Amino acid sequence: MRKVADCREMPSEMNCTLTISGEEEEVVRAASEHAVSVHGHNDSPELREMIRSGLKNEMPQHA
Repeated sequence: MRKVADCREMPSEMNCTLTISGEEEEVVRAASEHAVSVHGHNDSPELREMIRSGLKNEMPQHA
């Protein structure tokens, strides 16, 4: 199942609205890169685990 990371659900002074969806490992990698480059976090196993624990299942799109 595809996963979603939504920056709106994380505390931020930037009011970031980015949403990333895809396979779990893709989302964790992209969200951690975003957290480092945009939000100034340090890439670490703890950051990636925090991201992973906040992932939600993507809701299927209906045609």
